[in-house]
Amino acid sequence: MVGKPMDAFTNMAIDKAVLFSRPKPTVRLYQWKPAAVSIGCFQGLEQEVDLNACSKHGIDVVRRITGGGAVFHDKEITYSIVLDEESGVVPSALKESYGKICGAVIRGLAFLGVDAAYVPLNDLVANGRKISGCAQTRREKGILQHGTVLMQVDVEKMFSVLKVPDEKIRGKMIASVKDRVTSLERELGRPVSAGKVMSALKKGFESEFGVKLVKGCLTSGEKALAAEFREDFASRGWNRCR
Repeated sequence: MVGKPMDAFTNMAIDKAVLFSRPKPTVRLYQWKPAAVSIGCFQGLEQEVDLNACSKHGIDVVRRITGGGAVFHDKEITYSIVLDEESGVVPSALKESYGKICGAVIRGLAFLGVDAAYVPLNDLVANGRKISGCAQTRREKGILQHGTVLMQVDVEKMFSVLKVPDEKIRGKMIASVKDRVTSLERELGRPVSAGKVMSALKKGFESEFGVKLVKGCLTSGEKALAAEFREDFASRGWNRCR
């Protein structure tokens, strides 16, 4: 499924709704509008995010149902894939399932001319720098993995909303991230459109899994669940629950 950019609460609600419904294996490619920060399920919101800065700049803040660290979502394409655990589409072992799904993203990047490699457990690197990260959860006998493909990176903007352990080392951390993180624009030496990235990722998933993806939309049940879940994801109780 590919749709118009949506806010953080809607994006996370749809991923969860599809996971809990699972009428068939589903790949979704999406963007975030406005920009957002998502934190891992077990993180503390106020420890990770400068909420005043997010409010000032109109940036959404949401807690994911997956683990991992805080992520700033701006100029990127996010993918999600939902499967039954017993489908056999991916290996049952966690590391191997990450690798299989990341293999689809690697193939997609290759269609764009970017050579990437999988670094367990949940990173992809190009020329030694991170270009994609992902997280996975397993619930109700289903698997959800979602991850980012960075089109551009604005490290200063990222650190304006993410907290650092010590303000004195902010400059060093920014320099370090600039050296360790890359983007499609940096690797290709030119901007690339969201549509082109989505098309390449679609082909990557088709190639890795030996399938033909068919354009779809949410079922009526998924829409109802997504509306219910969106209220949860937008709530103070959920986002401050740790």
